[in-house]
Amino acid sequence: MNWQSVFTGMLPEHLLLIGIVLLLVLEIASDRPRGALGLSLVIVGGASAAAAWLHFTGYAAAPFPGHFSIDASSALAKAVVLALAVPVLLLARDDFPEGPFYPLFLSSLYGFCLLLSSDSFLTLFLGLEIMSLPVYVLVLLAFGRPESPEAALKYLVLGGTATAMFLMGVSLLYGGSATLALSSFAGALGSHDVMAIAGIVLVILAFFLKAAIVPFHAWAPDAYEGASLPVTAYMATIIKAGVLLAALRLFGTAPMSGPMIGLIAFLPLVSIVWGNLTAMRQTSFRRMIAYSSIAHAGYLFYAFLGDGPGRLQAVVFYLLAYGLLNVLAFASIPPNDDDATRDRLDTLRGLFHRDPYAAVMIGIAMLSLAGIPPFPGFVAKFLIFKNVIAAGYTMYAVLGLVGSYLGIYFYLRVIQMMFMSPEADSGTRVAHGRAALAASVLCLVPTILIAVFPGWVFGRF
Repeated sequence: MNWQSVFTGMLPEHLLLIGIVLLLVLEIASDRPRGALGLSLVIVGGASAAAAWLHFTGYAAAPFPGHFSIDASSALAKAVVLALAVPVLLLARDDFPEGPFYPLFLSSLYGFCLLLSSDSFLTLFLGLEIMSLPVYVLVLLAFGRPESPEAALKYLVLGGTATAMFLMGVSLLYGGSATLALSSFAGALGSHDVMAIAGIVLVILAFFLKAAIVPFHAWAPDAYEGASLPVTAYMATIIKAGVLLAALRLFGTAPMSGPMIGLIAFLPLVSIVWGNLTAMRQTSFRRMIAYSSIAHAGYLFYAFLGDGPGRLQAVVFYLLAYGLLNVLAFASIPPNDDDATRDRLDTLRGLFHRDPYAAVMIGIAMLSLAGIPPFPGFVAKFLIFKNVIAAGYTMYAVLGLVGSYLGIYFYLRVIQMMFMSPEADSGTRVAHGRAALAASVLCLVPTILIAVFPGWVFGRF
């Protein structure tokens, strides 16, 4: 073992681990700990900067050969997602001024970083579980919502089901290949062996459950609604990114073939249609975003029908645009003393008349998530369907495009409420905090940059 590569290659992970320990010491040493948010921001920002440094220096190493490695692409992905965690932390300032939120948040980020450097099923499993387990508790921390315990229980049970499916699939793949290397999955995609096919199907279904693909989506609307706003933002962006980037690392650049094409195409297509249709009927902003997330997970898994580097570029750019715009929307939601009132879509009626900045920010987010040009969401969807067509699956691309048009309605409905409806009585109003405004700016600036210079992102992967 090369200790220098362990220290350097795992620098982002080490910084997060140091932050977790310091936060726990702070919690133990003081009855009313102060500074948890500031310390978390410094640690996460430092870990993002360390990952960016590894990327720009072109650092590549395998601290634990066969299990954990780092290269420029994975370092950049870590840097981007850790940077996206900063505005999510800022959103948590009002909901969690102190308490266990921050060590749990950093622990989940630690698992995310492990995912992006996994070379074996062992490391991938550890990363998935370390990323997911703290989130079950984070959902429960929203004591202001009576739905939180039920939402956390559903998430825990179905998350455990996904874990069991994943382990069973890995055991079948290991039985056929006698190796835990992730490359065995890509190699088994073209196999006709029954054990290998069963293993692949179980692993894919486990990822579908983690990503809330229909019909494995039942946990998402309840968990999103029951959680506090920063936790919902975290699940909708970083957890979703972790699951998709883990799947991307698992599939690699291997082409789809045989029955796997139908599995990868059909259920994501159903998710696109069902997610968009069901989102139209929601009266809760978080449940609407949950069903929107189900539809977007379908778009993302569609990218796996494509081959080669185009798959990587499409998924990474989509996750970047989707994450930025979701956090921007959550950061701009008008604050309210009553969390349930704040979550109602009706409270957005006439928002432009009382808070123009928030209305414009949410409007930008909705238009981009709908895929309207010139916003980055349009470029993201264009990349997905371009790669599907290039791989020869034109019919799937056409059906996916038709399904995506359904989503325009409920995004535009939010805009109609904000700009074209009379002002609603939203109860006790609270001014936007500086942390929420900072979070919105931190999302808006890179959104503008990737909309104007999307090629810069493509050239990095």
